[in-house]
Amino acid sequence: MPELPEVETTLRGIESYILNKKITSFIVREASLRWAVPTKLIKSKLLNNSFSNITRRGKYLLLESRNENLIIHLGMSGSLRIAENRDLKKHDHIDICFEDDTTLRYCDPRRFGCFLWTDNPEFHFLLKDLGPEPLGNSFSGEHLFKQSRKRKMPIKNFIMNSKIVVGVGNIYASEALFAAGIRPSYKAGRVTRKKYDLLAQEIVRLLRKSIEQGGTTLRDFVSGNNQPGYFKQSLMVYGREGEECYICDSTIKGLRIGQRASAYCPTCQVSL
Repeated sequence: MPELPEVETTLRGIESYILNKKITSFIVREASLRWAVPTKLIKSKLLNNSFSNITRRGKYLLLESRNENLIIHLGMSGSLRIAENRDLKKHDHIDICFEDDTTLRYCDPRRFGCFLWTDNPEFHFLLKDLGPEPLGNSFSGEHLFKQSRKRKMPIKNFIMNSKIVVGVGNIYASEALFAAGIRPSYKAGRVTRKKYDLLAQEIVRLLRKSIEQGGTTLRDFVSGNNQPGYFKQSLMVYGREGEECYICDSTIKGLRIGQRASAYCPTCQVSL
C-alpha cells in the first residue's frame, strides 16, 4: 500500500504538470472504486476550470479548484502518473486531461482507492477525525505519550491509528519501532515518555529520509513522474523475517499484530 512518503512523492511528481492549466476532459472508464466515483459531479466541477493548489492530508491528496477539492486516495495499489501518450495500460481507470495535452492518469488494479469531491475538506468524513501530521509542528513524543495513557493496544497498532497520527503505515511503523528499540507487541500505555520522544524523532527521520529517496517500491508503487522509490534499500526489519539483523546478527522474527505481518529483532527491540 502506498504510504505517506509515496503519496508525498506523487504530489511532488505531478504538481508542476497539473497546476493552473485548463482541464478539458474527465474520463472515467471504471467508476467502481472503494466508493463509486461521482463522475457527473466531478466532471461538472472540473471542466474548463483548473487546479490552483495540491496538498496532502495523511495519505489523501487534495486538488483544489475554485475553493473546492477533489479528494484522491491511492488505496492499496493505486498510482497517479503523467501520461505522455494515449496508450492505455490495464487498470488505467481515470484520466484528467489538460489543454496542453498533459494527462493525469490513475491506475488501480485492486480498486481500493477513491476519487471524491468536497466543498469543505475539514469536515469531510474521510478527513475530519484525522490526527496530526507527523511532519507538522503539532506532532511530538509528548503527543504520543498523552494519547497512549491507559491504552492496552500494541504500540504498533497505536502509531498506525490515523486518529493518533496520520500516515504511519506498516512499513514505517515497523522501521521506527526498530530504530527506537521498542518491540511492536508492547502495550502502548506502558511505553515511557523518554521512549516516545525517541519514537517520534525516528518516525519523522524515517519519513523524511524516505521522501528524499522517493518512497518505498515494494510491488506497485511508482511516483507521479513514473520513477520508482528507493527507500526499500534501507529497510532494517520490514520484510526481513528469518534474516540476520544488520546491527546484532540476531535472527529477525515475525509475528502478526492486528492481522498485519510484523517483524522485529528480539535483541535490539526489548520489552521496556
